Amino acid sequence: MMDKIVSLCKRRGFIFPGSEIYGGLANSWDYGPLGAELKNNIKREWWKRFVHQRTDMVGIDSALIMNPKVWEASGHLKEFSDPLIECKKCHERYRDGEIEKTCLKCGNSEFTKAKQFNLMFKTFLGPVESEENVVYFRPETAQGMFVNFKNILDTARKHLPFGIAQIGKAFRNEITPGNFIFRTREFEQMEIEYFVKESEWEKHFDKWLEEMRVWLRDLGVKKFYENEIPDGERAHYSKRTIDIEYDFPFGREELYGLAYRADFDLKNHSEKSGEDLSYTDSKTGEKFIPHVIEPTWGVDRSVLVAMLEAYHEEDAPTAEKGEEEKRVVMKFPKWLSPVKVAVLPLSKKENLSKKAQEIYQDLLKDFVCEYDETQSIGKRYRRQDEIGTPYCITVDFESLEDNAVTVRDRDTMKQDRIKIEELKGYLNNKLTI
Repeated sequence: MMDKIVSLCKRRGFIFPGSEIYGGLANSWDYGPLGAELKNNIKREWWKRFVHQRTDMVGIDSALIMNPKVWEASGHLKEFSDPLIECKKCHERYRDGEIEKTCLKCGNSEFTKAKQFNLMFKTFLGPVESEENVVYFRPETAQGMFVNFKNILDTARKHLPFGIAQIGKAFRNEITPGNFIFRTREFEQMEIEYFVKESEWEKHFDKWLEEMRVWLRDLGVKKFYENEIPDGERAHYSKRTIDIEYDFPFGREELYGLAYRADFDLKNHSEKSGEDLSYTDSKTGEKFIPHVIEPTWGVDRSVLVAMLEAYHEEDAPTAEKGEEEKRVVMKFPKWLSPVKVAVLPLSKKENLSKKAQEIYQDLLKDFVCEYDETQSIGKRYRRQDEIGTPYCITVDFESLEDNAVTVRDRDTMKQDRIKIEELKGYLNNKLTI
């Protein structure tokens, strides 16, 4: 299944291997034209749902490189690491416990003792490469929200409970990345830090868990699992964590996470920075460090799971009567589809192309559209099926007479004859169902 998804992604312009003309870079991927649309649809919907449509949320966009004291206070310099083992023969490296003590590269069974390997990417600020100038690319988006807590209180004037949301890149020097875009060293997160009173954290934890369930269903995910992480296995900052897991083709793995971070971050940043990061209740006058619920969505994993759920192979009739062939169709939820409408003139004849172009240019004002007049109409339908386009509009010779077009539904392949002047209303109605 993964091979089919990876092949489709490259063939149709969703995702390409990074730096491919130079032989690539280990587990680096670039989003192509359709992949960028798909990814942006996910981020736009998330931002609309969790920021624009809520009165208790504000968004920020913080820097990728922060003062290294941030990572000292957050515990990442000390705690953010994986146990690493190395093959004594070929020097291939693995996370401890990842393999059954036999090197996947050379078959050797002798390894070094496990040692902790910090996952943060290190670089230098300025022209001098010295320990005094060491900085790190952020391994999570969360700390940018915590260090801006006071600024948000002063400017947004929110009252508890309220949240800060952010979408952005994070970087982790994973020992063994892999499985396409599932685990990469450069990835994107959609994350919320939701600030609450300590006495109310369980109520808000449950509310955010339900929000994440609804999001998954709207993304098209039919089945997922909630794994309560036990003591001793949670991140250093967490007092409760639920991993939302999915059965990927390579096994059941974490898709999203929900954590109760208590007051760990704000308390540590307040102590280390000397800034007062407490909150004062305007009604009671009580002053305290808020506790935090953190729901986290991976953008790249959202793309992957959406593609896995959307992928279908079906028997479909060909242009030749009575014959069938396999069609690949990506049945994305309509809001998620990278292209919403394709305009397809039946032939390249000038009068048809002119009419089709007029329709296409008009629809572009309201929908993400494609125009395609190459190959047979059947092959063009198949291409649109493979990229998940919900509706194809065929402009035929009758269109020149009756001022109507044929609209084909992706999922049912049913065709409706619609007047051109009614086309926008028809599509708006169908795409909002």
